[in-house]
Parts: sequence; structure tokens; C-alpha cells
Amino acid sequence: MRYLTAAVAIVLASPALAAVPAPRVHAQSFDQLVKPLPLPYDEAANAMAAVDRARAKARATHKLLLIDLGGNWCLDCRILAGTMDLPEVGAFLRRHFELVTVDVGRFDKNLSVPARYGITQRLQGVPSLLVVDPRTDRLINADHTAALADARSMSPQALADWLAQWPR
Repeated sequence: MRYLTAAVAIVLASPALAAVPAPRVHAQSFDQLVKPLPLPYDEAANAMAAVDRARAKARATHKLLLIDLGGNWCLDCRILAGTMDLPEVGAFLRRHFELVTVDVGRFDKNLSVPARYGITQRLQGVPSLLVVDPRTDRLINADHTAALADARSMSPQALADWLAQWPR
């Protein structure tokens, strides 16, 4: 029932039609993800420089910039990263996005990155995903950045469906 509730919430929070078909995810549950789950955030990285490099690459390759804000302590962040590592989801991401991860610590690090996109209040949760048009440096999903902050209550397919709504 909780997966159905999460799926309904995603549909209600998303645009009317998915822009591109979502990848078909073979993992039915997070129990099928490779363990241990990834630690996707480089705690020592220069976050703004990494975002700038990823934006330049996204712009050159005509992809969207996907900024994943989170922390290695966060189970939802690690579940999302494990789902993104699934072959079918990873291929979809590489085709449509330039992904960059940004460690926000315990909501006290690298906050200049979300501030660059108008998010100056405390993040509503992590992972927070920023979908950015690299040509204009404009945040596309301003009202949905924390939609995956409770990733563990969703399914791998629901996470893939959410990601698929942004590419045009």
C-alpha cells in the first residue's frame, strides 16, 4: 500500500505527461540493489567547481544537469544512488543528464549550490534533486526538489519514473 501511495504522490506532483519513456526497472524492491549501498558524495570535493564542470559538459552534450544534494549518512540518498547504479537506470541517466553529486553534510555544507538556484531556506530533505537547464542555468523542478527525500517508501521503478519526467 505504501508503494501505491508514493506512486500516487509522484503522479500528482509531476507534469501531466512524462517527457520521455522511463526505463523499465527489473529490480522490484530495494532488497535487490547491490550491497553495500553506494556512498555517492565526495565530502572533500569543491562542490561549486564540480557543478560548473558538469553544467559545461551538459551544455556541450545537450543534456540536462542533474544535481543530487545529499549526504553519505542518509539511507534515502544511498538507496537513490543504488537505484541510479542499476544498468537500465544508469543508461537512461547517461543519455539524458549530466549528474553531479554534492555533499551537503548535515544541512550545513555547500549550501551555496542550492542558493545559486534560489533555494535559500533549509533543504526540505535529502536527497534533493535539482534539474537544471544548462543553457540558462535555470532550475526546472523548483517545486519538486525534495520529492525523493523519502525514497525508501517508493520502488525502484517509481524513482526511475520520477527521473523520466524531466527530459524533453
